[in-house]
Amino acid sequence: MEPADLVREIADALTQIDPAAPMPLAGRRALVTSGPTHEPIDPVRYIANRSSGRQGHAIAAALARLGAETTLISGPTNLPDPPGVSMRFVTTARDMMAACEAALPVDVAVFASAVADWRSADRVDAKIKKTAGTVPTIDLVENPDILATISQMTDRRPTLVVGFAAETEAVNENAEAKRRRKRCDWIVANSVAGSSAFGADDNTVTLIGDGLHDAWPEMTKEKVADRLAARIADHLGSTP
Repeated sequence: MEPADLVREIADALTQIDPAAPMPLAGRRALVTSGPTHEPIDPVRYIANRSSGRQGHAIAAALARLGAETTLISGPTNLPDPPGVSMRFVTTARDMMAACEAALPVDVAVFASAVADWRSADRVDAKIKKTAGTVPTIDLVENPDILATISQMTDRRPTLVVGFAAETEAVNENAEAKRRRKRCDWIVANSVAGSSAFGADDNTVTLIGDGLHDAWPEMTKEKVADRLAARIADHLGSTP
């Protein structure tokens, strides 16, 4: 058995033998997206964002520990599957959109993935060969907006929709503008100036919503996940 698989089995076993652990999200269903998407240009090249998936995976694990029936939809990462979580693996933004719609209905959806905003309009089946003095032109088209689509559903909309905003400047202002534009309930703002958050152990975030502006100190991504899961449990209240 690989070390990562062994750790996962141990975590599963420890969760199972702790009946006294609080389960405020028991009976609730959660959806989390994580990691990047890869949008193919040709068989060897793609467009992507610099996301490791660590924060999204940690959030899925934290929600599961609180008792939620959790589905994690993950783009390509090198991370082990979180214990107690139902996994769905995707590659492109369109794949992720379809998987999110298929996972509904849920009580809470947390969109922590770094979805590529655009994809190549014309994917080719053979590698684009490099020719001296010539630079190929790639026409881009917009990918589906997963956060906005789920937030603005008239039916099957989760009770709580949480987005993420990775910003390099005017972090909180841009995050709040994104929250209003997408019509999600909360948004987690974090600075990626200098790529400080990508692949790092720690994160510094601000939780923003209507009448909510909660700046958290720097902490590990696992602790960010635990804190966010606890806030979600408080917001949703007693088990339905």
